[in-house]
Amino acid sequence: MIVDMPTAPDPIVIVGAGQSGLVAARAVRNAGLTPLVLEASDRTAGSWPHYYDSLTVFSPARYSSLPGLDFPGDPDHYPSRDEVVDYLENYAKGLDVEIRTGTRADCVDRDGPGFLVHVSTGEVMRASGVVAATGSFSNPYLPPIAGGETFTGELLHVASYREPKAFRDNRVIVVGGGNSAIQVGHELAEHARVTLATLDPIHFLAQRPRGRDIHYWAAQSGFDALPPAWLAQMVQGPLVSDDGAYSSALEHGDYDRRPMFQTLDGDRVIWADNSSEHVDVIIFATGYRPSFDYLCALGALDQHDVPVHEGGISLTHPGLVYLGIEFQRSFSSNTLRGVGRDADYVIPPLVAYASNAVGTLGL
Repeated sequence: MIVDMPTAPDPIVIVGAGQSGLVAARAVRNAGLTPLVLEASDRTAGSWPHYYDSLTVFSPARYSSLPGLDFPGDPDHYPSRDEVVDYLENYAKGLDVEIRTGTRADCVDRDGPGFLVHVSTGEVMRASGVVAATGSFSNPYLPPIAGGETFTGELLHVASYREPKAFRDNRVIVVGGGNSAIQVGHELAEHARVTLATLDPIHFLAQRPRGRDIHYWAAQSGFDALPPAWLAQMVQGPLVSDDGAYSSALEHGDYDRRPMFQTLDGDRVIWADNSSEHVDVIIFATGYRPSFDYLCALGALDQHDVPVHEGGISLTHPGLVYLGIEFQRSFSSNTLRGVGRDADYVIPPLVAYASNAVGTLGL
């Protein structure tokens, strides 16, 4: 059953109701077209409700706002996961746009200058344009590990981790050297014996140099908006935002850091120096990959299922744009503070395309 929406042009369908999808909906609405947001879950907060319990945002509230709504509370506090969830749900309520929760986009097809969006309810919706804003949380990346199939302990991605008490008295290895790996390893160390396994030494970045949060300096210097090609030359490996607690705990032996292990063998880990030990749990904080499987049949992805785009604008299909891809246009692209800037870049040409396509058809 094809559902014709009661507006002309057809709505711009936005897939995902996290921070990127909500900002896209606001931008489309403000441009005078009709957004329709599809969200697979039952909440308008994206992946935030599913992060581990203790997660806090690495930027203070004053740098964690979406366009049109300041983040509440002390501008210098670091919001918790639940604060972000509440903020996003309130943001969604204030948009006055249609958001369909419990509605997953299964496949997008071309339909003349527009698109057909097949959804989990069985409907097929016409769209004058599509914003792919599903992020990557549903596609956690687990690197291939020699001997992984033999490991008899628990192996999980940080996407499935919630709180540390469940791992009391365990021997735990956290794989990864970014913010999430350090935050999880640090809190686990109160309950378990923890090692951080990383490819490179951990790079700690002072959270408040000269009394101001690092995001102040990033904004003032323009670093936050540098294009990815520049960033690749300037930043070697992940950076960990640290107020001193993480580096101090590492220095004092609350947890340790070792080069990445070679292989797994039953319940044992074989380290780079050929020593081995029993391990109960390995948690991979190894990031995520783009989650755009609903675009596969469209032909918008490359052989690695990565969008073919420039700055978030599809190079394969006019009328298709992306929001929330890591390093899409800058260091902050997939963050609360950066998505508004990216929306200002990708939504105007999308709106122009949708309006022109309708004019071409004489609608």
